[in-house]
Amino acid sequence: MKEGADLVYVIERGFAESGINPITNRPYDSSWMVFCLTDSSEYHMLCGSQCGCAYTLKVSRRYPYWESAVCDFIEFQETKGKNIILFIGREELQAAKEKCKGHHFNEACLRDYEPDVLVHSTSGENWQSIQADGCLKSWNILAKEKRHWEDAPIGLRLGDPKDFSDYVMFSTGAISSEIVVLSKQNGKIVMDENMPYTPGARLYFDAAKIAADGLLIRDGQHLKVERSLPLHPYLIWTATWEIVGLKQNISTPKEFTAKSNQLFQKLYGRNLQK
Repeated sequence: MKEGADLVYVIERGFAESGINPITNRPYDSSWMVFCLTDSSEYHMLCGSQCGCAYTLKVSRRYPYWESAVCDFIEFQETKGKNIILFIGREELQAAKEKCKGHHFNEACLRDYEPDVLVHSTSGENWQSIQADGCLKSWNILAKEKRHWEDAPIGLRLGDPKDFSDYVMFSTGAISSEIVVLSKQNGKIVMDENMPYTPGARLYFDAAKIAADGLLIRDGQHLKVERSLPLHPYLIWTATWEIVGLKQNISTPKEFTAKSNQLFQKLYGRNLQK
């Protein structure tokens, strides 16, 4: 059943990750996105593409802000002209919309539950380039500007849509930023937080300033900026292996994340996650 805009379809039951679109009864193409509200106790959010299904964001009802997640997902994907399938009860969807009335995926302020610091990690080599440019740039911009850039964004291996590469992605201080660096160094997705790697630079940004300037975008799961982000006036601090006191430039994502976050909080007294 359609919900409001012609591009949004609501299915109340029977979600299955398969390659057949339940609306068209044909294989999915890149114009489709899926949201599924679950009862999982194993995660708050989980995203990706499996079994030929369209890119899917699963959000558990146990996540305290699932209403915001579904509303941001819908609004963001609508701006991209995507067809959207929502596996959610119609009453729950309506309640979520009522709760989030007046809020938007790109609103120019932080919400009460959002962190006031965002983190982006990169390799040491890329950090040198970022400093020379004076800004972070999306993968797609870098691919156009640099002759010997990466063959493909690492997120494609997780089923990320191609347009994800139009954005600079952030974490809220979690280990995920370093997992990306680790995975790029290994040429594949590696989730082992204790695996040795070469840490680069871990950049801490002022989320409130980014939002206030209308740059912060929410897609239901991620906090991100489109195209590029100047270092000034948003960058607060940068962690490298030397700065955090490591004896050599070999660490693990777990160790480098912990040492960096601890020193940041000691220096600035700002919380990374709420």
